[in-house]
Amino acid sequence: MSSLDSQSRDSGLDSDTSHNYVTVIQNEYSRNRGFPQPPDPYSDYSSPRNGEVQSGGEENGSSEGYKTLSESTNSQWERTEDSQSDQTPHSIKVCVYLMSDVAFHMELEDGANTTVPEMVQAIVNDPELGLPKSAANIFTMWMCSGLLELQLKPGHRPLAVRAKWPALLAKYAHATDSRQRRDEPVLSFQRNVFLPRATDQRIKDAKVVELLYHEARYNILEGRYPCEVNNYIMLGAIQARLELGPYNPQHHTIHFFREQQSNFLPVHMRRGVWTSWLHLSGKTSPEVKLLENFKLIPANTTERKLQRKYLEFCWSLPYYGCAFFQGQVEQPVRGLTSLITHQDVPVLVGINTQGVYIIDNVQCCLLLGLKYEDMSWDFAKPSQEDNPDCLPCLFLQFRVLENGTRVFKILQVFSKQAVMMDALISGFVEDVKRKASAALNSDETDRPSEAATDSDDTQMPLTKQDLPQASLGNKLSKLTLATFDEEGRCIGRMGSWSFTY
Repeated sequence: MSSLDSQSRDSGLDSDTSHNYVTVIQNEYSRNRGFPQPPDPYSDYSSPRNGEVQSGGEENGSSEGYKTLSESTNSQWERTEDSQSDQTPHSIKVCVYLMSDVAFHMELEDGANTTVPEMVQAIVNDPELGLPKSAANIFTMWMCSGLLELQLKPGHRPLAVRAKWPALLAKYAHATDSRQRRDEPVLSFQRNVFLPRATDQRIKDAKVVELLYHEARYNILEGRYPCEVNNYIMLGAIQARLELGPYNPQHHTIHFFREQQSNFLPVHMRRGVWTSWLHLSGKTSPEVKLLENFKLIPANTTERKLQRKYLEFCWSLPYYGCAFFQGQVEQPVRGLTSLITHQDVPVLVGINTQGVYIIDNVQCCLLLGLKYEDMSWDFAKPSQEDNPDCLPCLFLQFRVLENGTRVFKILQVFSKQAVMMDALISGFVEDVKRKASAALNSDETDRPSEAATDSDDTQMPLTKQDLPQASLGNKLSKLTLATFDEEGRCIGRMGSWSFTY
Protein backbone atom coordinates (compact mmCIF):
# COMPACT_ATOMS: atom_id res chain seq x y z
CA MET A 1 0.00 0.00 0.00
CA SER A 2 2.85 2.36 0.66
CA SER A 3 6.54 3.02 0.25
CA LEU A 4 9.05 5.46 1.69
CA ASP A 5 11.44 7.80 -0.11
CA SER A 6 14.06 9.97 1.59
CA GLN A 7 13.82 13.59 0.58
CA SER A 8 16.36 16.39 0.29
CA ARG A 9 16.13 20.15 0.63
CA ASP A 10 15.55 22.48 -2.30
CA SER A 11 16.90 25.95 -1.74
CA GLY A 12 15.35 27.52 -4.82
CA LEU A 13 12.98 30.41 -4.23
CA ASP A 14 10.06 31.53 -6.35
CA SER A 15 10.33 35.05 -7.69
CA ASP A 16 7.02 35.98 -6.10
CA THR A 17 7.66 34.59 -2.64
CA SER A 18 10.40 33.93 -0.16
CA HIS A 19 8.96 30.50 0.67
CA ASN A 20 8.96 27.56 -1.68
CA TYR A 21 7.19 24.22 -1.52
CA VAL A 22 6.92 21.68 -4.31
CA THR A 23 4.00 19.53 -5.38
CA VAL A 24 2.76 16.63 -3.37
CA ILE A 25 4.53 13.96 -5.37
CA GLN A 26 7.89 15.54 -6.09
CA ASN A 27 10.89 13.50 -4.90
CA GLU A 28 12.84 16.61 -3.93
CA TYR A 29 10.97 19.27 -2.06
CA SER A 30 11.68 22.34 0.01
CA ARG A 31 10.73 22.74 3.65
CA ASN A 32 10.76 26.53 3.25
CA ARG A 33 7.04 26.84 3.62
CA GLY A 34 5.44 30.19 4.10
CA PHE A 35 3.21 31.55 6.75
CA PRO A 36 0.28 29.65 8.28
CA GLN A 37 -3.24 30.46 7.25
CA PRO A 38 -6.84 29.41 7.88
CA PRO A 39 -9.45 27.53 5.87
CA ASP A 40 -13.08 27.96 5.12
CA PRO A 41 -14.16 25.18 7.52
CA TYR A 42 -13.38 27.50 10.41
CA SER A 43 -16.75 29.06 9.70
CA ASP A 44 -18.43 26.11 11.43
CA TYR A 45 -15.78 25.87 14.12
CA SER A 46 -17.18 24.91 17.51
CA SER A 47 -14.31 23.97 19.81
CA PRO A 48 -10.62 23.04 19.74
CA ARG A 49 -11.54 19.38 19.86
CA ASN A 50 -13.00 19.60 16.39
CA GLY A 51 -9.45 20.14 15.18
CA GLU A 52 -8.81 22.56 12.35
CA VAL A 53 -6.30 25.35 11.81
CA GLN A 54 -4.22 27.19 9.21
CA SER A 55 -0.81 28.39 8.06
CA GLY A 56 1.31 29.01 4.74
CA GLY A 57 3.89 27.10 2.04
CA GLU A 58 4.72 26.58 -2.10
CA GLU A 59 5.59 25.14 -5.83
CA ASN A 60 5.64 22.64 -8.62
CA GLY A 61 6.74 19.19 -9.75
CA SER A 62 5.62 15.65 -10.66
CA SER A 63 6.55 12.01 -10.13
CA GLU A 64 6.21 9.14 -12.57
CA GLY A 65 3.40 6.77 -11.67
CA TYR A 66 1.75 9.22 -9.28
CA LYS A 67 -0.78 11.97 -9.72
CA THR A 68 -0.47 15.32 -8.06
CA LEU A 69 -3.44 16.44 -5.98
CA SER A 70 -4.30 18.85 -8.77
CA GLU A 71 -4.36 16.09 -11.39
CA SER A 72 -6.33 13.80 -9.09
CA THR A 73 -8.98 16.32 -8.25
CA ASN A 74 -9.48 17.85 -11.67
CA SER A 75 -10.94 14.60 -12.97
CA GLN A 76 -13.02 13.74 -9.90
CA TRP A 77 -14.22 17.04 -8.46
CA GLU A 78 -15.60 19.01 -11.39
CA ARG A 79 -19.08 18.15 -10.18
CA THR A 80 -20.52 18.66 -6.70
CA GLU A 81 -19.32 16.71 -3.69
CA ASP A 82 -22.74 15.11 -3.20
CA SER A 83 -22.83 13.68 -6.70
CA GLN A 84 -19.25 12.46 -6.31
CA SER A 85 -20.01 10.59 -3.11
CA ASP A 86 -22.59 8.46 -4.95
CA GLN A 87 -20.10 7.25 -7.53
CA THR A 88 -17.93 4.16 -7.28
CA PRO A 89 -14.62 5.39 -5.84
CA HIS A 90 -11.44 5.00 -7.88
CA SER A 91 -8.11 4.40 -6.17
CA ILE A 92 -5.71 7.34 -6.34
CA LYS A 93 -1.99 7.43 -5.60
CA VAL A 94 -0.83 10.39 -3.54
CA CYS A 95 2.15 11.28 -1.41
CA VAL A 96 2.22 12.57 2.17
CA TYR A 97 5.26 14.45 3.47
CA LEU A 98 6.58 14.03 6.99
CA MET A 99 8.54 16.78 8.70
CA SER A 100 11.52 14.40 8.82
CA ASP A 101 12.07 14.86 5.07
CA VAL A 102 10.37 11.56 4.23
CA ALA A 103 7.76 11.08 1.51
CA PHE A 104 5.08 8.49 2.24
CA HIS A 105 3.48 7.08 -0.93
CA MET A 106 -0.14 6.00 -0.48
CA GLU A 107 -2.80 4.45 -2.66
CA LEU A 108 -6.22 5.68 -1.56
CA GLU A 109 -8.58 2.79 -2.26
CA ASP A 110 -11.64 4.99 -1.60
CA GLY A 111 -10.18 7.68 -3.81
CA ALA A 112 -11.70 11.10 -3.29
CA ASN A 113 -13.92 9.76 -0.47
CA THR A 114 -10.95 9.03 1.81
CA THR A 115 -11.16 10.97 5.09
CA VAL A 116 -8.48 12.43 7.32
CA PRO A 117 -8.72 9.72 10.04
CA GLU A 118 -8.35 7.01 7.39
CA MET A 119 -5.18 8.60 6.04
CA VAL A 120 -3.78 9.11 9.54
CA GLN A 121 -4.41 5.48 10.45
CA ALA A 122 -2.77 4.27 7.26
CA ILE A 123 0.37 6.24 8.12
CA VAL A 124 0.43 5.19 11.76
CA ASN A 125 -0.13 1.50 10.91
CA ASP A 126 2.63 1.32 8.29
CA PRO A 127 5.41 -0.97 9.61
CA GLU A 128 8.17 0.92 7.80
CA LEU A 129 7.48 4.08 9.80
CA GLY A 130 7.24 2.19 13.08
CA LEU A 131 4.96 4.71 14.77
CA PRO A 132 2.95 3.74 17.89
CA LYS A 133 -0.84 3.79 17.74
CA SER A 134 -0.83 6.82 20.04
CA ALA A 135 0.69 8.86 17.19
CA ALA A 136 -2.81 9.14 15.71
CA ASN A 137 -3.69 11.41 18.66
CA ILE A 138 -0.52 13.51 18.30
CA PHE A 139 -0.32 14.16 14.56
CA THR A 140 -2.88 14.90 11.88
CA MET A 141 -3.14 15.86 8.22
CA TRP A 142 -2.28 19.32 6.94
CA MET A 143 -2.60 20.71 3.45
CA CYS A 144 0.16 23.20 2.82
CA SER A 145 1.51 25.46 0.11
CA GLY A 146 3.54 28.63 -0.12
CA LEU A 147 0.38 30.66 0.41
CA LEU A 148 -1.79 28.67 2.78
CA GLU A 149 -1.53 25.94 5.44
CA LEU A 150 -4.60 24.15 6.74
CA GLN A 151 -4.89 21.64 9.53
CA LEU A 152 -7.72 19.46 8.29
CA LYS A 153 -10.68 18.44 10.43
CA PRO A 154 -11.46 14.76 11.06
CA GLY A 155 -14.50 14.97 8.76
CA HIS A 156 -12.59 16.46 5.86
CA ARG A 157 -11.80 14.62 2.67
CA PRO A 158 -8.39 15.95 1.59
CA LEU A 159 -9.15 15.80 -2.14
CA ALA A 160 -12.34 17.78 -1.57
CA VAL A 161 -10.33 20.44 0.23
CA ARG A 162 -7.92 20.45 -2.70
CA ALA A 163 -10.82 21.07 -5.08
CA LYS A 164 -11.71 24.18 -3.07
CA TRP A 165 -8.13 25.39 -2.92
CA PRO A 166 -8.47 28.25 -5.45
CA ALA A 167 -11.47 29.62 -3.53
CA LEU A 168 -9.57 29.36 -0.22
CA LEU A 169 -6.62 31.23 -1.71
CA ALA A 170 -8.86 33.97 -3.06
CA LYS A 171 -10.38 34.44 0.38
CA TYR A 172 -7.37 34.09 2.66
CA ALA A 173 -4.09 34.38 0.74
CA HIS A 174 -2.03 37.57 0.62
CA ALA A 175 -0.90 37.12 -3.00
CA THR A 176 -1.55 38.25 -6.55
CA ASP A 177 -3.94 36.36 -8.82
CA SER A 178 -0.97 35.19 -10.88
CA ARG A 179 0.77 33.78 -7.83
CA GLN A 180 -2.41 32.07 -6.66
CA ARG A 181 -2.86 30.34 -10.02
CA ARG A 182 0.62 28.82 -9.73
CA ASP A 183 0.10 27.60 -6.18
CA GLU A 184 0.18 23.83 -5.63
CA PRO A 185 -0.49 22.32 -2.16
CA VAL A 186 0.96 19.18 -0.61
CA LEU A 187 -0.32 16.84 2.08
CA SER A 188 1.73 16.90 5.27
CA PHE A 189 1.70 14.83 8.49
CA GLN A 190 2.26 17.27 11.37
CA ARG A 191 1.62 17.94 15.03
CA ASN A 192 -2.00 18.67 15.96
CA VAL A 193 -2.19 22.30 17.09
CA PHE A 194 -4.82 21.40 19.72
CA LEU A 195 -2.43 19.02 21.48
CA PRO A 196 -1.55 20.34 24.97
CA ARG A 197 2.15 21.00 25.51
CA ALA A 198 2.13 18.72 28.56
CA THR A 199 1.28 15.81 26.27
CA ASP A 200 4.45 16.43 24.22
CA GLN A 201 6.54 16.45 27.37
CA ARG A 202 5.25 13.03 28.43
CA ILE A 203 6.07 11.33 25.12
CA LYS A 204 8.75 8.64 25.31
CA ASP A 205 8.50 6.89 21.94
CA ALA A 206 11.65 7.56 19.89
CA LYS A 207 9.86 7.77 16.52
CA VAL A 208 7.35 10.33 17.79
CA VAL A 209 10.09 12.36 19.47
CA GLU A 210 11.99 12.37 16.17
CA LEU A 211 9.01 13.80 14.25
CA LEU A 212 8.41 16.44 16.91
CA TYR A 213 12.10 17.37 16.77
CA HIS A 214 12.02 17.86 13.00
CA GLU A 215 8.94 20.07 13.23
CA ALA A 216 10.50 22.18 15.99
CA ARG A 217 13.71 22.46 13.95
CA TYR A 218 11.73 23.76 10.99
CA ASN A 219 10.07 26.44 13.12
CA ILE A 220 13.41 27.50 14.59
CA LEU A 221 15.09 27.82 11.19
CA GLU A 222 12.11 29.70 9.73
CA GLY A 223 12.22 32.31 12.51
CA ARG A 224 8.86 31.31 13.96
CA TYR A 225 10.36 30.57 17.39
CA PRO A 226 12.32 33.69 18.46
CA CYS A 227 15.04 33.18 21.07
CA GLU A 228 18.42 34.56 22.14
CA VAL A 229 21.53 34.35 19.94
CA ASN A 230 23.30 31.87 22.23
CA ASN A 231 20.21 29.65 22.14
CA TYR A 232 20.20 29.62 18.32
CA ILE A 233 23.88 28.64 18.41
CA MET A 234 23.20 25.85 20.90
CA LEU A 235 20.29 24.49 18.86
CA GLY A 236 22.29 24.74 15.64
CA ALA A 237 25.11 22.74 17.21
CA ILE A 238 22.70 20.01 18.31
CA GLN A 239 21.23 19.85 14.82
CA ALA A 240 24.71 19.69 13.30
CA ARG A 241 25.68 16.82 15.63
CA LEU A 242 22.53 14.91 14.67
CA GLU A 243 23.12 15.40 10.94
CA LEU A 244 26.94 15.28 10.74
CA GLY A 245 27.85 12.82 13.45
CA PRO A 246 30.66 13.32 16.02
CA TYR A 247 33.22 16.08 15.64
CA ASN A 248 35.93 15.34 13.07
CA PRO A 249 38.76 17.92 13.17
CA GLN A 250 39.80 17.05 9.63
CA HIS A 251 36.42 17.87 8.19
CA HIS A 252 34.48 20.07 10.62
CA THR A 253 36.42 23.33 10.35
CA ILE A 254 35.48 27.01 10.56
CA HIS A 255 35.43 27.12 6.78
CA PHE A 256 33.01 24.16 6.71
CA PHE A 257 30.56 25.82 9.11
CA ARG A 258 30.89 29.13 7.31
CA GLU A 259 29.71 27.41 4.12
CA GLN A 260 27.02 25.35 5.88
CA GLN A 261 25.62 27.90 8.34
CA SER A 262 22.41 28.32 6.32
CA ASN A 263 21.54 24.71 7.24
CA PHE A 264 21.83 25.29 10.97
CA LEU A 265 20.89 28.93 11.66
CA PRO A 266 17.89 31.14 10.83
CA VAL A 267 18.51 33.74 8.17
CA HIS A 268 18.91 36.70 10.53
CA MET A 269 21.80 34.89 12.27
CA ARG A 270 23.80 34.20 9.12
CA ARG A 271 26.73 36.32 8.07
CA GLY A 272 26.49 38.67 5.09
CA VAL A 273 27.56 37.62 1.60
CA TRP A 274 30.58 39.94 1.50
CA THR A 275 31.87 38.90 4.92
CA SER A 276 31.61 35.23 3.98
CA TRP A 277 33.34 35.88 0.67
CA LEU A 278 36.31 37.47 2.45
CA HIS A 279 36.64 34.35 4.65
CA LEU A 280 37.05 36.44 7.79
CA SER A 281 35.89 35.00 11.09
CA GLY A 282 36.07 36.75 14.44
CA LYS A 283 35.74 35.09 17.81
CA THR A 284 32.04 35.92 17.93
CA SER A 285 31.24 34.95 14.33
CA PRO A 286 28.30 32.53 14.00
CA GLU A 287 30.46 29.82 12.40
CA VAL A 288 33.08 30.06 15.16
CA LYS A 289 30.48 29.81 17.94
CA LEU A 290 28.70 27.02 16.10
CA LEU A 291 31.91 25.01 15.84
CA GLU A 292 32.78 25.61 19.50
CA ASN A 293 29.40 24.33 20.66
CA PHE A 294 29.53 21.43 18.21
CA LYS A 295 32.89 20.28 19.62
CA LEU A 296 31.51 20.31 23.18
CA ILE A 297 28.92 17.59 22.47
CA PRO A 298 30.29 14.23 23.69
CA ALA A 299 30.85 11.68 20.92
CA ASN A 300 28.81 9.03 22.77
CA THR A 301 25.66 11.17 23.11
CA THR A 302 22.69 9.36 21.59
CA GLU A 303 20.45 10.87 18.93
CA ARG A 304 17.41 10.41 21.13
CA LYS A 305 19.03 12.38 23.97
CA LEU A 306 20.00 15.19 21.59
CA GLN A 307 16.53 15.39 20.07
CA ARG A 308 15.03 15.45 23.54
CA LYS A 309 17.34 18.28 24.63
CA TYR A 310 16.39 20.27 21.51
CA LEU A 311 12.69 19.76 22.24
CA GLU A 312 13.02 20.59 25.93
CA PHE A 313 14.30 24.02 25.02
CA CYS A 314 11.50 24.53 22.46
CA TRP A 315 8.91 23.44 25.03
CA SER A 316 10.08 26.30 27.24
CA LEU A 317 9.11 28.84 24.56
CA PRO A 318 5.60 30.28 25.05
CA TYR A 319 4.79 30.04 21.33
CA TYR A 320 5.69 26.36 20.96
CA GLY A 321 3.04 24.50 18.97
CA CYS A 322 1.43 27.62 17.50
CA ALA A 323 -0.56 27.82 14.31
CA PHE A 324 0.75 30.88 12.47
CA PHE A 325 -1.15 33.43 10.44
CA GLN A 326 -0.02 36.24 8.20
CA GLY A 327 -0.84 39.76 9.27
CA GLN A 328 0.44 43.31 9.31
CA VAL A 329 0.59 46.03 11.94
CA GLU A 330 1.12 49.76 11.77
CA GLN A 331 4.62 50.84 12.75
CA PRO A 332 5.12 53.88 14.96
CA VAL A 333 5.88 57.19 13.24
CA ARG A 334 9.22 58.64 14.36
CA GLY A 335 10.23 61.87 12.69
CA LEU A 336 9.43 63.42 9.32
CA THR A 337 11.23 60.72 7.33
CA SER A 338 9.05 57.95 8.71
CA LEU A 339 5.95 59.96 7.78
CA ILE A 340 7.05 59.78 4.14
CA THR A 341 8.18 56.13 4.17
CA HIS A 342 5.49 54.93 6.57
CA GLN A 343 4.35 51.37 5.82
CA ASP A 344 2.74 48.55 7.73
CA VAL A 345 5.04 45.85 9.08
CA PRO A 346 4.35 42.20 8.14
CA VAL A 347 4.09 39.94 11.18
CA LEU A 348 3.24 36.39 12.13
CA VAL A 349 0.36 35.88 14.54
CA GLY A 350 0.99 32.70 16.51
CA ILE A 351 -1.91 31.09 18.35
CA ASN A 352 -1.67 28.04 20.61
CA THR A 353 -3.45 26.56 23.61
CA GLN A 354 -1.95 29.18 25.95
CA GLY A 355 -2.08 32.53 24.17
CA VAL A 356 -1.51 34.85 21.21
CA TYR A 357 1.89 36.03 19.99
CA ILE A 358 2.86 38.75 17.51
CA ILE A 359 6.20 37.81 15.96
CA ASP A 360 8.56 39.58 13.58
CA ASN A 361 9.97 36.48 11.88
CA VAL A 362 12.41 38.52 9.75
CA GLN A 363 14.23 39.89 12.78
CA CYS A 364 13.17 36.86 14.85
CA CYS A 365 11.77 38.78 17.79
CA LEU A 366 8.61 38.63 19.85
CA LEU A 367 6.76 41.94 19.62
CA LEU A 368 3.85 41.04 21.89
CA GLY A 369 2.89 37.95 23.82
CA LEU A 370 -0.37 37.56 25.74
CA LYS A 371 -1.88 34.68 27.63
CA TYR A 372 -5.63 34.29 27.26
CA GLU A 373 -6.08 35.28 30.91
CA ASP A 374 -4.28 38.57 30.17
CA MET A 375 -6.25 39.78 27.17
CA SER A 376 -9.52 40.38 25.42
CA TRP A 377 -10.02 40.54 21.69
CA ASP A 378 -12.46 41.41 18.95
CA PHE A 379 -12.82 40.84 15.21
CA ALA A 380 -13.95 43.57 12.81
CA LYS A 381 -14.92 43.46 9.15
CA PRO A 382 -13.71 46.29 6.89
CA SER A 383 -16.06 49.18 6.27
CA GLN A 384 -15.43 48.81 2.51
CA GLU A 385 -15.60 45.07 1.90
CA ASP A 386 -15.25 45.48 -1.87
CA ASN A 387 -11.96 47.35 -1.47
CA PRO A 388 -9.04 44.84 -1.62
CA ASP A 389 -6.82 47.30 0.28
CA CYS A 390 -9.29 47.46 3.17
CA LEU A 391 -8.56 44.40 5.30
CA PRO A 392 -10.41 42.74 8.18
CA CYS A 393 -8.68 43.16 11.51
CA LEU A 394 -8.20 41.61 14.92
CA PHE A 395 -8.10 43.88 17.99
CA LEU A 396 -6.06 42.72 21.00
CA GLN A 397 -6.62 44.54 24.30
CA PHE A 398 -4.45 44.16 27.39
CA ARG A 399 -3.67 46.06 30.58
CA VAL A 400 -0.26 47.55 31.46
CA LEU A 401 1.22 49.93 34.00
CA GLU A 402 2.25 53.22 32.37
CA ASN A 403 3.79 55.95 34.51
CA GLY A 404 2.31 54.30 37.58
CA THR A 405 -1.20 54.25 36.12
CA ARG A 406 -3.14 51.20 34.93
CA VAL A 407 -4.18 51.68 31.33
CA PHE A 408 -5.51 49.57 28.49
CA LYS A 409 -3.54 49.14 25.27
CA ILE A 410 -5.13 48.01 22.01
CA LEU A 411 -3.24 46.59 19.05
CA GLN A 412 -4.89 46.35 15.63
CA VAL A 413 -3.72 43.51 13.37
CA PHE A 414 -4.80 43.71 9.73
CA SER A 415 -5.18 40.37 7.95
CA LYS A 416 -7.35 38.45 5.52
CA GLN A 417 -7.05 35.62 8.04
CA ALA A 418 -8.38 37.67 10.97
CA VAL A 419 -11.66 35.74 11.00
CA MET A 420 -9.70 32.50 11.38
CA MET A 421 -7.62 33.93 14.20
CA ASP A 422 -10.83 34.99 15.95
CA ALA A 423 -12.35 31.52 15.61
CA LEU A 424 -9.25 29.75 16.88
CA ILE A 425 -8.85 32.11 19.85
CA SER A 426 -12.54 31.67 20.69
CA GLY A 427 -12.19 27.90 20.74
CA PHE A 428 -9.12 27.95 22.98
CA VAL A 429 -10.65 30.50 25.35
CA GLU A 430 -13.82 28.44 25.71
CA ASP A 431 -11.64 25.47 26.59
CA VAL A 432 -9.80 27.55 29.22
CA LYS A 433 -13.16 28.66 30.67
CA ARG A 434 -14.45 25.09 30.83
CA LYS A 435 -11.36 23.96 32.71
CA ALA A 436 -11.57 26.94 35.10
CA SER A 437 -15.25 26.24 35.74
CA ALA A 438 -14.60 22.54 36.33
CA ALA A 439 -11.81 23.37 38.78
CA LEU A 440 -14.06 25.83 40.61
CA ASN A 441 -16.90 23.31 40.84
CA SER A 442 -14.48 20.72 42.14
CA ASP A 443 -13.33 23.13 44.87
CA GLU A 444 -16.92 23.90 45.80
CA THR A 445 -17.85 20.23 46.25
CA ASP A 446 -14.91 19.82 48.63
CA ARG A 447 -16.19 22.61 50.91
CA PRO A 448 -18.72 21.94 53.77
CA SER A 449 -22.00 23.57 52.50
CA GLU A 450 -20.82 27.05 51.70
CA ALA A 451 -22.86 29.01 49.23
CA ALA A 452 -20.86 30.08 46.24
CA THR A 453 -20.38 33.83 46.20
CA ASP A 454 -18.28 34.22 43.04
CA SER A 455 -19.90 35.97 40.15
CA ASP A 456 -19.61 34.76 36.56
CA ASP A 457 -17.00 37.43 35.92
CA THR A 458 -14.73 36.26 38.70
CA GLN A 459 -15.10 32.65 37.65
CA MET A 460 -14.23 33.54 34.07
CA PRO A 461 -11.39 36.09 34.15
CA LEU A 462 -11.28 36.46 30.38
CA THR A 463 -13.18 39.74 30.22
CA LYS A 464 -12.41 43.35 29.38
CA GLN A 465 -13.34 44.46 32.90
CA ASP A 466 -10.75 42.50 34.86
CA LEU A 467 -7.53 41.81 32.95
CA PRO A 468 -4.35 40.89 34.84
CA GLN A 469 -1.04 42.56 34.07
CA ALA A 470 0.50 41.05 30.91
CA SER A 471 3.44 38.93 32.03
CA LEU A 472 5.29 38.00 28.85
CA GLY A 473 8.18 39.97 27.45
CA ASN A 474 6.89 42.51 24.93
CA LYS A 475 8.42 45.20 22.70
CA LEU A 476 5.56 47.68 22.80
CA SER A 477 7.74 50.52 21.50
CA LYS A 478 7.83 48.79 18.11
CA LEU A 479 4.04 48.79 17.84
CA THR A 480 1.44 51.50 17.27
CA LEU A 481 -1.02 51.15 20.15
CA ALA A 482 -4.14 52.96 21.24
CA THR A 483 -4.23 53.80 24.97
CA PHE A 484 -7.38 54.06 27.10
CA ASP A 485 -7.94 54.68 30.76
CA GLU A 486 -10.09 52.36 32.87
CA GLU A 487 -13.16 54.42 32.07
CA GLY A 488 -12.72 53.90 28.34
CA ARG A 489 -11.41 57.38 27.44
CA CYS A 490 -8.73 57.48 24.76
CA ILE A 491 -5.57 59.06 26.18
CA GLY A 492 -3.02 57.97 23.58
CA ARG A 493 -2.36 58.33 19.86
CA MET A 494 -4.08 55.82 17.61
CA GLY A 495 -2.04 56.35 14.44
CA SER A 496 -4.18 56.07 11.34
CA TRP A 497 -6.70 53.68 12.85
CA SER A 498 -10.28 53.79 11.71
CA PHE A 499 -12.97 52.82 14.17
CA THR A 500 -15.68 52.99 11.53
CA TYR A 501 -15.35 49.23 11.09
